[in-house]
Amino acid sequence: MAAGMVHTKPGLLRVGGRRNHSGSMSSPKPKKELGQHWLRDIKTLDAIVDAAQVESGDTVLEIGPGLGTLTARLLKRGASVIAVEFDRALAASLHTSLTKQLGADSTSKLSVIESDILTFDFTKLPTGYKVVANIPYYLTSHLIRILGESTNSPDMAAMLVQKEVAERVCAVPGDMSLLSVSAQIFFETSLGIFVPAELFTPPPKVDSQVLLLVKRHEPIVAQAQQKAFFRLVKAGFGERRKMLRSSLSGGLRITKPEADALLASANINGELRAQALSISDWQKLFKVLPQ
Repeated sequence: MAAGMVHTKPGLLRVGGRRNHSGSMSSPKPKKELGQHWLRDIKTLDAIVDAAQVESGDTVLEIGPGLGTLTARLLKRGASVIAVEFDRALAASLHTSLTKQLGADSTSKLSVIESDILTFDFTKLPTGYKVVANIPYYLTSHLIRILGESTNSPDMAAMLVQKEVAERVCAVPGDMSLLSVSAQIFFETSLGIFVPAELFTPPPKVDSQVLLLVKRHEPIVAQAQQKAFFRLVKAGFGERRKMLRSSLSGGLRITKPEADALLASANINGELRAQALSISDWQKLFKVLPQ
């Protein structure tokens, strides 16, 4: 048995809920500390699956399947689903609950892994896989970076995230951030459907939106240069309210005249702020940066 793989034997009850007075099991309650918000709206769930262009035969990585509402829609499309769930009780119950709902034939294509997605080994997945997920908001930034930098990154991802975060990922020069640069180096980014907070149980404090990531044929920055490139970008965004000459001076530990000379070599105005730069601007700046 693969490490972390969950199998529920016939007759073995492994669920995350509590027994009610009738002896049946109540639905598990969302855990605030894990950012769990259940989405049951079928129209919205199908729209997320549509956004990822899921077809029969696809391999889909689902992150945080929870009660399996999105998982069920993926299985109905004929996809092979690898569901990675951090919550032990939910991971243990998912296969059984979906088998009761959909039948054993449908869940024969479901693998449930109890794991932290931030430490998951993406290289074990088949190439060309897709990511479809309703993910906890706190995971978004770190997860996008991990997916992009993986040597086996997904061909496409459709992730339901906080609306504000989705907009930040897809930002254009003038509103760029470390997050948008990090995502757009690896993926073509776009916004999918808007999902209001009231469709969730419990409703989060903010609305959500589907974020679409399509893998670039090659990253804009070569793998061997990515560490040094992001060091530069982090320096630029280290103090967002300051002009580039000041933020680069502090972040790269160089003098302001040296920062000015660096920016002039790249034909970039030192009085701009980091959010004004395009990825092309960062590339030009990186090329003149002493290695």
